[in-house]
Amino acid sequence: MRIYAIGDLHLSQSVEKPMDIFGDNWQDHIKKLQHAWQEAILEDDWVLIAGDISWAMQLNEVLPDLLFLKDLPGRKLLLRGNHDFWWSSRAKVLSVLPQDMFVLQNDSLRLGDFTICGVRGWSCPGATGFSGSDRKIYSRELLRLKLSLETAASDTRKILMMHFPPFNERSQNSGFTDLIEHYGVEMVIYAHLHGAAHKAAFEGERNGVRYIFVASDYLKFRPRLIIS
Repeated sequence: MRIYAIGDLHLSQSVEKPMDIFGDNWQDHIKKLQHAWQEAILEDDWVLIAGDISWAMQLNEVLPDLLFLKDLPGRKLLLRGNHDFWWSSRAKVLSVLPQDMFVLQNDSLRLGDFTICGVRGWSCPGATGFSGSDRKIYSRELLRLKLSLETAASDTRKILMMHFPPFNERSQNSGFTDLIEHYGVEMVIYAHLHGAAHKAAFEGERNGVRYIFVASDYLKFRPRLIIS
């Protein structure tokens, strides 16, 4: 079993949302993603999808995008991003989720020797434009992260999947990084940043934690192998 990761698929099979307005690299990005995925992923592999899965606004609109993912090799573990407006509640998502697709929502899933935890996250204090309303959401996401980490099996190695980075654009410590280190998380994958913001993405090891950036445009739409 290998584990791959990618975020920000921004699928739009049933809604009109051309992504090439965000740069030429997004032109035909779904075809690029499909080709790279089929080339790399085997049926026994897992792919962690770190949010912003679809531009759909309603549950019925997301079905073509979920079926597109279903037809790709491997088992998929989905996390909600800030643009996944179709994701209303866990129960409703599970009611339409195809076989071999799973979700994380402030909880965890054991995969052999690993436990995958997950939380959407939010902007961190010190980020440009961070406001009082941001702080409320940030505080709520910290509680959700703690809930997720507390569900992890103690005899496993912990991987955390987030949509937002767990720090601001200067990679300063945050409540997220404090919890990550306190609970002994080994690896954190995150996405969300695009274009020029890629320069603010931190990758590498800090305080015993490996951070990996997996936004799809940064990866040239090829899922990244994180556990071989």
